[in-house]
Amino acid sequence: METIARNFGAFKRIVIKVGTSSVAHTTGKPNLYLIENLVRQLADLYNQGKEVILVTSGAIGTGVGKLGLPGRPKTIPEKQAAAAVGQGILMHIYEKYFTEYGVTAGQVLLTREDFSDRRRFLNARNTLHALLQYGVIPVVNENDTVAVDEIKLGDNDTLSALVASLVGAELLILLTDIEGLYTADPRKDPNAGLISDVREITTDIELLADGAGSKMGTGGMSTKIQAARIAMHSGVVTVIARSAEKSIIRQIVSGEQVGTVFWPSANKMENKKRWIAYSSNICGQIYVDEGASLVLAKQGKSLLPSGVTRVEGDFDMGNTVSIIDPDGREIGRGIVNYSSGEIDRIKGAQTRDITRILGYKDFDEVVHRNNLVLDL
Repeated sequence: METIARNFGAFKRIVIKVGTSSVAHTTGKPNLYLIENLVRQLADLYNQGKEVILVTSGAIGTGVGKLGLPGRPKTIPEKQAAAAVGQGILMHIYEKYFTEYGVTAGQVLLTREDFSDRRRFLNARNTLHALLQYGVIPVVNENDTVAVDEIKLGDNDTLSALVASLVGAELLILLTDIEGLYTADPRKDPNAGLISDVREITTDIELLADGAGSKMGTGGMSTKIQAARIAMHSGVVTVIARSAEKSIIRQIVSGEQVGTVFWPSANKMENKKRWIAYSSNICGQIYVDEGASLVLAKQGKSLLPSGVTRVEGDFDMGNTVSIIDPDGREIGRGIVNYSSGEIDRIKGAQTRDITRILGYKDFDEVVHRNNLVLDL
């Protein structure tokens, strides 16, 4: 496979994500050697004048180690308790090492709601920008002590991609326990080869990402592929690489051929549409007929009532929904102009009939094309 020249040295804003396996031993105890090595590399980037954000996993795993539990907890309260203990320990370790290298770190705990609520989304972005302006390295983690749904998701790969998109980063580095994306599982197939560059995440690429993560973590290659997809649509270069390499971050930034690079899509989504696609809560589904599916996909038109066949979920005007084609595939997401009950009443109708059916008409479109995202 042809490799592509890498020129990341000029990138100013970089997000680095580390998984549990990159900061903890299999016992759950902190891996001080790996953490110190990571912090040294980040401090060196900082000294070069770059803006650095660290997204770290490991709070639950560290709490497991501190509490002496035999493995990762199964219940939500146990996970939250482990996170409450582990987060403070983990941040203390980061602060200690960053201080030794003359760098100030600041803790930022986020949940999915901080991205799905537009006001909180903007507040989170302003906070991170302010920290960078003050010369602080934000250390970001999910707020696992209170976020039930986020613990069920169980990975920070998506979080790191959302953070990279949020702050307009140029480079996202996902550090893990293997060298990158392989043609097969290298732990099972000795002939597996490392894929150097990915221009498009196809079905074949998704099929290569199989299996769970480490004993203490819950992520795997699949979550990293999905994170790369978000970053690619946000115009961010993503690199998956092995964290244990002593100078892996320096190698990546200097353009060495290490890891797997996911290159940004040609058509970068605008900020609002990125938020619709990847950050907003999906509150329901609108099913469309074949004609509407083709018009949406091929012509980029708005979704009209006449193309709607079915509505699922209970949602209000302004909520985000999935658009489903006749084959049951999600073809897009959009912000609706009417509630689920209203759309159910006007489905299949012409726009001129909306007033007769509802007694009023605020919009011709169920979802306007400016609030619609396709090709997720």
